[in-house]
Amino acid sequence: MKLCTYREGSALRLGLVRGDEVVDVAASAAQLRISVPETMEAVIAEYTHVRRALEAIEEKGVPAGKLSDLRLAPPVTRPQKILCVGLNYRKHAEESKMPIPSSPVYFAKFANSLAAHGDEIAIPEVAREVDYEVELVAVIGRRCRNVSEEEALGAVFGYAIGNDLSARDLQMRASQWLYGKAIDGFAPLGPYIATADEVGDPQRLGLRLYVNGELRQNSSTADMIFSVAQVIADLSRIMTLEPGDLVYTGTPEGVILGREKKVWLKPGDEMACEIDGLGRLENRLVAG
Repeated sequence: MKLCTYREGSALRLGLVRGDEVVDVAASAAQLRISVPETMEAVIAEYTHVRRALEAIEEKGVPAGKLSDLRLAPPVTRPQKILCVGLNYRKHAEESKMPIPSSPVYFAKFANSLAAHGDEIAIPEVAREVDYEVELVAVIGRRCRNVSEEEALGAVFGYAIGNDLSARDLQMRASQWLYGKAIDGFAPLGPYIATADEVGDPQRLGLRLYVNGELRQNSSTADMIFSVAQVIADLSRIMTLEPGDLVYTGTPEGVILGREKKVWLKPGDEMACEIDGLGRLENRLVAG
């Protein structure tokens, strides 16, 4: 099952993606006389109990429009936590001329950094070296603390595409990366969330990123140093993970930082991220 959040005027509506069209969950539930939550956050928290109702809506619901015609929002708009893993692909660590980490490297972003598929993203005037990073994002589905690696994927509601945009000049000005990472709009997410049962093994997914149609990143989640399960288990040792929390799991090789000739992103550049089974996340950069 694939679920999205889209905008209708100033309101946010929950959509169920069916092929190239989107079903309005609330309107379809009213028509079918069944009860389901009207927000992504509530569906994530109650998915076990509302799954059958959503399956009925997927089968019989009336489309609100084509996915390509709707104005999307980030699938999750107000997560409690956005946790990110740095240097989590072997070839990316090598191209960055950094040692392979012996334990996961974490940093945080915040809700201000979220952007939706199709959004224009402003480059701050202070940033000069903007880079892209296609990433698999795990969406936590249930509260968990001290979850084992074997049980960690059971805490995942689903997966989405993320782009961990980075201002390298600001990121590297100190040992703490936050200033170059937690910028407004620098965590695009979408276009939808595919539930974990639909995705299957998260370590067998191809992921790609294009800039202005040119393929820049082309790898597989199999190259992760720390698997999705290992990352979730590790994080849960020191914090309680909540439904709707987002875990950006790292980027593969091919970023600008690792290139011999570095041509940084600029206003007008268009980025497209793809992950097998998760669609395509597109954004355009503009001057801030």
